[in-house]
Amino acid sequence: MTKSVARALLIAGFCLAGAEARADGQGSYVPCDNGLRCVMAPCPSNSALDLASGKIIKGVLVDIDGLPQHDKALDLADKLYAGNVVVAGTIENRPHTFNGKQYSLPTLVASGIERAAKDSERGHCSAH
Repeated sequence: MTKSVARALLIAGFCLAGAEARADGQGSYVPCDNGLRCVMAPCPSNSALDLASGKIIKGVLVDIDGLPQHDKALDLADKLYAGNVVVAGTIENRPHTFNGKQYSLPTLVASGIERAAKDSERGHCSAH
């Protein structure tokens, strides 16, 4: 097999994987700390940039429980805080309880780490 054929097959594989994720309703997001603080939960201190629409989802919580073990790096919390990674997943409104009160909050249900985020994709983050 020539290098060009191998390269074409590799690119096709990535395209098919991306199409499969989109067929499942998944998107690509850059979650990070947005610098906002509050004195009472729920606090809108995290946001996520939806790369498909350019929309910033404010007050999002990130659920990493469904990530494959190899994506759960030791410094994943730091990478999420600083907006260093693009996360594949879905945004769902999920119930969360703070101080005895229940809230329905946007939650980024992460299914994988796609790649490192570009500087331009971290523009909504305060911690670069």
